[in-house]
Amino acid sequence: MPDTIDMIDKILTDMKNVGGVEACAAVSRDGLLIRAIVQNWQFAESFAAMSATMLGAAETATVELGKGIPHRVIVESGQGRLVAVGAGPRALLVVTVDSDTGLGLVLIELEKAAKKLKELLI
Repeated sequence: MPDTIDMIDKILTDMKNVGGVEACAAVSRDGLLIRAIVQNWQFAESFAAMSATMLGAAETATVELGKGIPHRVIVESGQGRLVAVGAGPRALLVVTVDSDTGLGLVLIELEKAAKKLKELLI
């Protein structure tokens, strides 16, 4: 029977195989890297911390404004996009996507992956 790390790796591998996804990571709510598939590991720790901070700030802002908890945060630049979604009270899932890829399928698969991660970490 696979252990938790193997199951997280499977979730990330499946997510990485979605067209246009360049990197993906499972991150704790306090910004610690759980597991990741990224090309440059040198930045994985700061990528995790900043993604958790970004999603946490968005959640605080929208709740304070009476708009509820956001489904996701998307940051767009000329070179691509970063998408972060909550995966329950303990984690979040973050992907980077190239700028030529439409987000439709990525968002659908990201929501499915986040649900699996949430169930795994409860």
